[in-house]
Amino acid sequence: MLYGIAAATAALLLAAVLAAVFRAPALRAGILDRRWQRPLPLLGGLAVVAVTCLVAGVGEWSRVAPLGEGVGDLLTAAAAVAGLGLVADVWRLRTRVLVAGTVVAAAWVVPYDETGVPGGMLAVGWIVLASLAFKGLDHADGLAGTVGVVTAFGVGACAAAEVMDGLAVLLSVVAAALTGFLMHNWHPARIGLGACGSLFTGFLLSSAVVFTRAGYELGPSVAVVFCLSAVAVADALLVVLARTVARRPLLRRGPDHLAHRLRRLGLTPQGSVVLLGAASFSSVLVGVLVHAGWTGSRAALWVAGGAVLVVLVLVLLRSPAQPPRPTTSTQVSGRLRVRNG
Repeated sequence: MLYGIAAATAALLLAAVLAAVFRAPALRAGILDRRWQRPLPLLGGLAVVAVTCLVAGVGEWSRVAPLGEGVGDLLTAAAAVAGLGLVADVWRLRTRVLVAGTVVAAAWVVPYDETGVPGGMLAVGWIVLASLAFKGLDHADGLAGTVGVVTAFGVGACAAAEVMDGLAVLLSVVAAALTGFLMHNWHPARIGLGACGSLFTGFLLSSAVVFTRAGYELGPSVAVVFCLSAVAVADALLVVLARTVARRPLLRRGPDHLAHRLRRLGLTPQGSVVLLGAASFSSVLVGVLVHAGWTGSRAALWVAGGAVLVVLVLVLLRSPAQPPRPTTSTQVSGRLRVRNG
């Protein structure tokens, strides 16, 4: 317990410091996300990955908080996926390369002895989809980090219920590292998570869920897995439906994610993140309750129904895919001359 608190505190402070330190090198090296109105450096994810691996490695090496069977391999695979994401941040890899690398990493960490081969294949597919869906959450300042913190605490609670102490400590370290990163990522963000950090977080959290649910029946496991990642799944579903309806390429970036549409409905950047963070907390809480057996798996149907309803409403509203262009002073004066003429 004491080591978990000390490790989380160290992770929070180190991530906050490293995120600040990495900002200047990212700007000088041109490792930027140019989707925003301002260039956003993308080495914040590297800070989260480095701190998580360092703190967890110290606990394993000192044997004060050993990770446990399979958890070390999970962290190694997540770090490898993060490395692939870092390459994507620097050189813009194709999505198919990221998918292939995530598939290999997921296939390596799934506990087939407990899931069986068919269940293991489903788990691999889920880890890949969840990792990419979480990467999609990195479309607004603070969103991916906020959802990641909430989800990490939820999955950590499930791991603690299964007496997986090493995995629970690792997830608390991830949550603390993301919190330290959020000090620089809250709107207006000074540094971003990037593919490195978002893929790492999504892969680690989804793999940890598979570890905690291995050996359980498929139906309740699906309910828990969905609840623990409902916001990421809803965002991915919204993007797929909206781009399909608009006949736009699925893999092309665009401002059609959850936070984008909430902002066009009148919410502030901070307000949209707080709302989605609250939604994530609610769904994660249901997932933890179902996992602990304090409520039935049918409770997940309410979460699924709410997610589907929100997605359908946002799609049917047909809010514009592109935000309105700002009106310049020249355009305003020209319009006034036309009206006065």
